[in-house]
Amino acid sequence: MKKQNLIQIVKFTLFSISAGVIETVVYALLFNVLHLDYWLAYLPSLILSVLWNFTFNKRFTFKSAANVPIAMLKVFLFYLVFTPLSTYLGNLAETGGVDGNLVFIITLLCNFVLEFLYCKFVVYKNQENTLKK
Repeated sequence: MKKQNLIQIVKFTLFSISAGVIETVVYALLFNVLHLDYWLAYLPSLILSVLWNFTFNKRFTFKSAANVPIAMLKVFLFYLVFTPLSTYLGNLAETGGVDGNLVFIITLLCNFVLEFLYCKFVVYKNQENTLKK
């Protein structure tokens, strides 16, 4: 593995942790404190974390000068598939007796891995390290 790829993984991980903290706090407040249904707690927490993660990873992880609306559209397309699928499966698991917090953690981990791969090989393909300092 190239050193640059390892650095990207570390940066993506750190930014994802910060986004995960935001997502977790919002989810915990909505699910555990306000007692909203799983999907009503999950969706707003996911949206906030995606916006946070996109902003920092574009600039600092992939150092990309990619057109923001186009890059965001590509990320939106990822979440157009991921969000309904993860919401449906998460809700199905939670209503089937799996602890909602466990479902949330598993979903976070899947999102982390899949989003990194998607950003690396789709969103910022051939556009990494193009941001001028």
